[in-house]
Amino acid sequence: MQTYDVVVYGASGFTGRLVAEYIQTKHPDLSWAMAGRSLTKLSAVREEMGIPNTVPLLQADVSDPTSIKDMVSATKVVITTVGPYLKYGEPLVAACAEVGTDYVDLCGEPPFMWDMIEKYDAAAKASGARIVHSCGYDSIPFDLGVYMLQQEAKSRFGVPFKEVKGRVRGMKGDYSGGTALSGAETTKLAQSNPDVMRRLFSPFALTPGFDGPKQPAGHKPVYDEDLGTWAAPFYMAIINTKNVHRSNMLMGHAYGRDFTYSEMITTGPGDAGEAAANAIASADTGAETAHLKAGDGPDKHAREAGFYDLVFTGVSETGERASVKVGDDRDPGYGSTCKIITEAALCLINDVPDAPGGVLTPAPVFGQAIIDRLRDNAGMVFEVES
Repeated sequence: MQTYDVVVYGASGFTGRLVAEYIQTKHPDLSWAMAGRSLTKLSAVREEMGIPNTVPLLQADVSDPTSIKDMVSATKVVITTVGPYLKYGEPLVAACAEVGTDYVDLCGEPPFMWDMIEKYDAAAKASGARIVHSCGYDSIPFDLGVYMLQQEAKSRFGVPFKEVKGRVRGMKGDYSGGTALSGAETTKLAQSNPDVMRRLFSPFALTPGFDGPKQPAGHKPVYDEDLGTWAAPFYMAIINTKNVHRSNMLMGHAYGRDFTYSEMITTGPGDAGEAAANAIASADTGAETAHLKAGDGPDKHAREAGFYDLVFTGVSETGERASVKVGDDRDPGYGSTCKIITEAALCLINDVPDAPGGVLTPAPVFGQAIIDRLRDNAGMVFEVES
């Protein structure tokens, strides 16, 4: 019997507690519960965040399948922030797929996602469970930015753009220990398994049965003649591009079977732009985050001082251009992500209750509904720029 609308699994972790705080602040009347391994830690977070003690605490641990099944059976949707998902994610996906409970995560680990597609997509379709990966900064702003641009293209020009460029024009944010551990887990698996490494660099790793056209590389600095700026590699492109291509496939190749997509960071024109692009390309993200441990992350001031500004651009076959802006005035990975994943969970319940099950990406299941919700409730920007 479903007792709750939402259960936040991992509510005592760094991101989980931010999700809990956002729910209490923005959706205080929601029927929800906090879950995790330790009731003592959950109780401490509930008190720290000023959450009423009427919000239930549920003990659940992926090493105890019964506790996980009991948890997912009690709710309509589970928000999970417990990573690395490669280590801790599968039991929860398996239980949701079996029971028919909806699921949203913050996964940026492609090997986990392709495993879940192969193992549980059929079961989720049968039970009606919507298993939606990457419902944070990666990859909702990117996946839905492309979606919104293509809707604009079809409205204006009658056809989608064959090529879309996603560009990060500005971003300020810090890493957390959880993000660092997830990245390390993916790297370790790839280094130990050549097939994983090969697949990790395929843009179509999440589109089983479909291998599309050659994609823009994006792995080194380039001068983008079309946009008039230098551009540098973007570390999240390896995740977001895969999700965008899976979305295209799940929507019946709504962007076309010959669709190409790239993501990079713009650094400006001239020598200064080139120097900045080279500096970004040579940065060692792994070394920068190696000192972080579970529970570490940007403080409240840093989260509120963060921001991101993304633009998605396409040019029609007749030379006409359109662009869409997506952004937020919070740290992307935490201040914004806690809003995004919560609204995604509520979108499943309230806005797209009849969307079919499966192991999904955001755009096919949420569509315009999540754009409207993030504008109205989370203060995010989704707008046609030109």
